[in-house]
Amino acid sequence: MINQWANVTRWEMRTKPFVRTLEFLWQEGHTAHTTEEEAEKEALQMIELYRKFAYEQAAIPVIAGRKSRAETFAGALRTYTIEAMMGDCKALQAGTSHNLGQNFSLAFGTQFTDENGQRQHVWQTSWAVSTRMVGGIIMTHGDDTGLMLPPRMAPIQVVIVPIWKTADEKGGILEVASILEKMLKESNIRVKLDESEQKTPGWKFNFWEMKGVPLRIEIGPRDILNKTVVVSRRDVPGKDGKAYGISMDPSFINAYIKDKLEEVQSALLTRATAFRDSNIVDVKSYKELQTVILEGKWARGPWAAGNFEELKVKEETGATIRCFPFDQPPGKKVCFMTGNPADEIAIFAKSY
Repeated sequence: MINQWANVTRWEMRTKPFVRTLEFLWQEGHTAHTTEEEAEKEALQMIELYRKFAYEQAAIPVIAGRKSRAETFAGALRTYTIEAMMGDCKALQAGTSHNLGQNFSLAFGTQFTDENGQRQHVWQTSWAVSTRMVGGIIMTHGDDTGLMLPPRMAPIQVVIVPIWKTADEKGGILEVASILEKMLKESNIRVKLDESEQKTPGWKFNFWEMKGVPLRIEIGPRDILNKTVVVSRRDVPGKDGKAYGISMDPSFINAYIKDKLEEVQSALLTRATAFRDSNIVDVKSYKELQTVILEGKWARGPWAAGNFEELKVKEETGATIRCFPFDQPPGKKVCFMTGNPADEIAIFAKSY
């Protein structure tokens, strides 16, 4: 097993920041196995790891599944993928895992000696996620204000903005803010105190919202007197996202902030899941698929057609089969393209 971080350069006709670039960084894994069963187990294990990472860390509700034959990585037996819906409803292939079979080991003569002393060709896999995932996080959660980062991934989870008007107020407020910063850091919360004097509090609010910091703590003269703070959530704009009179007592504030961070993490996933589900439409005919794709949504329906029909869909609608989801509905199915019995449903969408 080889797991590496590597820079890749490839010639792209049309670039898009993070999503499709001339150079990108990725985590790339390669394994060699004695049997096809071991290779298949590894390929499935890795796509599940990517799916879990997307859900639990990035709060992106990806759909995991198998690529069609036409979309399978060249030379692979099977390609597995996690597909994410972006804010404009386009699909993003956020990670892939390939069962390469023996195609590459036969081409390059990669062999091992088995327990009988005989030379055998290895069974290989490869799998990767790249800085495209950064683009996925931006386009899944961001809004017109800027970034909206899931707390578990945010470099800064909490920003403290002290508010003062006079020099007399400044010293006391900064002292309390520094104590709070130290307290939160000791609780393993990634926190930053913005004590810069060149910008107004309002400017700082906008700046850190643009940076996607999940929580903001505001401390002013009245808060000092009451030994409280104001906590604002990035994911809930305006007064609805503000909590006033939050005690600064160490026995309370640390747990409160941690709970709020988990609330934001959960809310982002819930919101993204609801958005995804509301933009996937089940179709029973090719005409229905054409209408759904024209509306900018994802189409889901039974599929048993071949490469020719798949190319027809791509040429006429611009959509491709994103995957055959692992999670398949029970019961008999009829291919909406050919009318033949179908074993699986497929998801079609336009993509980056």
